[in-house]
Formats: sequence, structure tokens, C-alpha cells
Amino acid sequence: MANDRLHIKTDSGEMIEASAPVIISASRSTDIPAFYAKWFFNRLAKGYCTWYNPFNQQKMYISFKNCKVVVFWTKNPKPILPYLHILDEMDIHYYFQVTLNDYANEGFEPNVPSVDERVETFKLLSDKIGKERIIWRFDPLIITPSISPRELLTRIWHIGNKLKSYTDKLVFSFVDVKAYRKVQNNLVKETKFFTKEDVENAEANHAQRIEIVQGLQKIREAWHNQGWDITMATCAEDIDLKSYGIEHNRCIDGELMKHIFAEDKELVYYLHTLKWPERDIFGRLPLIPQKKRILKILDNAKWLLACIIPVDIFVYTAMQIQVKIA
Repeated sequence: MANDRLHIKTDSGEMIEASAPVIISASRSTDIPAFYAKWFFNRLAKGYCTWYNPFNQQKMYISFKNCKVVVFWTKNPKPILPYLHILDEMDIHYYFQVTLNDYANEGFEPNVPSVDERVETFKLLSDKIGKERIIWRFDPLIITPSISPRELLTRIWHIGNKLKSYTDKLVFSFVDVKAYRKVQNNLVKETKFFTKEDVENAEANHAQRIEIVQGLQKIREAWHNQGWDITMATCAEDIDLKSYGIEHNRCIDGELMKHIFAEDKELVYYLHTLKWPERDIFGRLPLIPQKKRILKILDNAKWLLACIIPVDIFVYTAMQIQVKIA
């Protein structure tokens, strides 16, 4: 059942083979909660969705039959809030990764509400589903002539003070510029801060990274002293920051899901073994083996440690929130 192939009947009546994953990511590439909430729940009711592979344009079918968890990625969860009860009624678990940056002055993120509006929506969602099911992402961290490491830390501090006790985790990464021509072109074309000659300065150098993580360590300690024990973690970063109290993040986090959805014993077994449990003749679940399965996946040429591999659904369209540097 982990990612079965099964046949579904499409809206046109055609029988098609589809992937039927247990965990669905919605979505790394498209802000479904912000712009496609209605579409998502319409397709959930239909039992399947389709997407086109961006590399070969092949049409793929995804069945929701086996879906037990949806991981939402968004910069504005407000439009999806009225629909979440449907997942609750279907016994489908979910949690959110909410990117809440402050690049308002730079205009890096068009089509997002103000920082204050996004903070209020974040708190509303946290109150609705619980702080352990909403992860705050300040991502990516970018350096400009007006954004020094100290300025980045100040912006994180100000947002964090408003989110205090509304989440348990902050995830961040450093923008990758040197390795990606598209990022370089976007920074030069879409912003006023860089030229082709100096665009690589947007990527924090070693000294700037150390200044940032040292500052984050102090921020975490200050929040701890105020009663907020927040975990800080990097996303897809090779650098080991354990000495600063900063972990490697797992975006699709099996350990987190085992904790927040602990009452679902079948799901816990699956997350431990990546196999769906088979009950015995008395309806009892098998014992969870002591050894758990740890995976590494390669994503964007970086190791993501111990991530569970989901199926990501997305729609490529011009009408979505984008970071101009991505």
C-alpha cells in the first residue's frame, strides 16, 4: 500500500493506472493552499488528480485512495482554512510548512499579504490545528546591500516575537546563487539590487553564515529564557550546525508524524517500516520492529537527511506566489 499502483476511472470514464501514495506533498512547486484550495478539495472528492511532469510533459495520475497524510506548503494558508474540516472528517492527517519571510521592502515576494496579515493567519491556523502541526519557515536567507546578516536576524527576531508559542520549529536555508543560473538571472532581472557582476554576493559567504547562525543561537536562547523552546533547523544544507544548537530538518518528517499522529497505529507502523501493516485474523496489528528504515533522498543536488519520500502534486502556472529569487 505504501505507493501502490491501481486503476481509477477518470471523469471521462476512462480506466487509467494511477499512483496511490500514503503521503502527499501539496506542494513544493505550487502554493496550493493560497491559490488552489478549492481545486484540491474538488479533486479529493473526485478521488484523484493529474499533473504533468515538468521534464517530459508526461501526464501522471495520483489516486487519493491510500492517502493518510497531506503535507501542505504555503505562504498564505488563509484560503484553505474553511476546507480543513473535510480532511478531519475523512481521517486524513495533515500539517503545514508556512513560509513567513519579511522581504516586503525588497519586493521579493509579490502577491503575498502584508507581514502582519500573514502573522495573524499563522496564529489562526495554529489555534485551529495546534502549534506542533505548523512549521515556520524563514526561507531563503538572502544578502543584499540593504539586508546584512544583522538585518536578517532583526527581521527573524521581530516575526518570532509575534509567533511566540504558536509553533515549535523554525526552518531556514541560505539562498543558492552560484550553482543556479536561473536564480542569478532572476535576481538581476527582477530586482534592483544586483548586476551580473555582483549577483553572487546575494549568497551569504562563510563569515556571514557564521554571523547568522551565531545570532540565531542567541535568539533561540533568549526565547528559551522567555519560556519558548523552539527548535531551529536548516533545510537541505550540507553544513553541520549542531554546535550552535541547529539541526538538519526533515521536510517530510516521519518522526514528527509519528509524534503528532501517534493515535493512528497503522500510520505509525508505516512510518517506521514504509510498509502498510496487515492485521492478523483477530484484527490485531503486528508489532513494530525495532529497526526503523531511514532514507536519504537527493533533491536539488543536496542530501535531505532521513526524509520520507512523498508524492508531490502541483500545477505550473503564472498565478502563484513566487519568490523572485527562486
